[in-house]
Amino acid sequence: MSLREQFFQQPDASVQDQSASRSKMAKRAYQELKKNVHQAVIDRVELEKLQRLSNEQIHHELAQLVERIIEEDNVPINELERKQLVRDVRDEMLGFGPLELLLADPTVSDILVNTHKHVYVERRGKLELTDVTFYDDAHLMKVIEKIVSRVGRRIDESNPMVDARLPDGSRMNAIIPPSAIDGPLLSIRRFAVNPLSTKDLIENQSMTPPMLQVLEAMSAAKMNVLISGGTGSGKTTLLNVLSGFIPSDERIVTIEDAAELQLRQMHVLRLETRPPNIEGRGEITQRSLVRNALRMRPDRIILGEVRGAEALDMLQAMNTGHEGSLATVHANTPRDAITRLENMIGMAGLNLPQKSARHQISSAISVIIQVSRLTDGRRKVTSIQEITGMEGDIINLQEIFAFKRAGVDRDGKVCGHFCATGVRPKFSERLQAFGVAVPDTLYDPSKHYPV
Repeated sequence: MSLREQFFQQPDASVQDQSASRSKMAKRAYQELKKNVHQAVIDRVELEKLQRLSNEQIHHELAQLVERIIEEDNVPINELERKQLVRDVRDEMLGFGPLELLLADPTVSDILVNTHKHVYVERRGKLELTDVTFYDDAHLMKVIEKIVSRVGRRIDESNPMVDARLPDGSRMNAIIPPSAIDGPLLSIRRFAVNPLSTKDLIENQSMTPPMLQVLEAMSAAKMNVLISGGTGSGKTTLLNVLSGFIPSDERIVTIEDAAELQLRQMHVLRLETRPPNIEGRGEITQRSLVRNALRMRPDRIILGEVRGAEALDMLQAMNTGHEGSLATVHANTPRDAITRLENMIGMAGLNLPQKSARHQISSAISVIIQVSRLTDGRRKVTSIQEITGMEGDIINLQEIFAFKRAGVDRDGKVCGHFCATGVRPKFSERLQAFGVAVPDTLYDPSKHYPV
């Protein structure tokens, strides 16, 4: 059957569903047309010759080849559809197929592929279903394998889960059968081309100017800070902002599972974990990277996310001269973050007494910043709490700033206000010692910042 015949072929539709059915049939026909043109291009193109051309030449050659195939099969499509077909086939050959349009959209923050049939995106904190689809699970698998192979990782039945990153730095996770029952699943956390700045956080009402001023002072005073929050709450974004306060003359070592931090300083050393190879060897864990970082003469260590035994090494580093270090952890409250750190210290296998583990935490970490994603999709710094020491076996926390929720308006937006609690933090003396004292008026509880 020719491309022309396939393009015109349409199944019967009931009268009541005629409009929706026509749209679905047209989409199915276009997908089939694109699939066949793509295969025809693969059959004709000389890959070795293509590799010797520049990107512009490759785009030009592929466009001409697609045009010839369309004309040979006499496919009746207009100029707009022709351009779309050329672009889609080029994306299949050189990019990540149907994902390319979404990756080029700056308003998309997350791309969630639920098998080949459904692709969701997050825009402005809300999930929405797109009309993007893949031919079948095999087509989706090819795209996943293309992403994974570019960073030297693998995914197959014996290793059905993988973390990787796209060329622009976006973080990607994929899981395939047998672990994914209904078909391959793909999640992409977008990498901002222009990372949010302190000005953006203030304009978006993610925090207040007094909160930002205190955070900047804490960085200058080389205080160890832990950022706590749930998935998608903005931990990495805030970590990027705080790292921007680090002086450019300091040596910074970053440690991540998938590199996504965007530090603007020159003296930055980026380390990344590596999974085991097909023989089960060659794994490089975060814990081994933390230990190695200590031998690299760092002024500051930034740990993308604490999730295992490396918590103990991180705390020991903070307690032995590596001040001003930053890290994130998954937790719903600052108190939960401390509990998680205790549990992760236990993963190190040293059988530390509970009191010793808590003493390590209280002496290493100065401040815990809680970030949250509200029900309306907006992300905010909901609490800044100081660790003031221990009282018996309990780690004491005192809240410096908070976001107080008041309700939800008619549009579904969360209402509330930021305010200081009126507590003057104990670390004020440290700020003064480093020459970055902040006025006590910042801690005035009578000043409210409504959102």
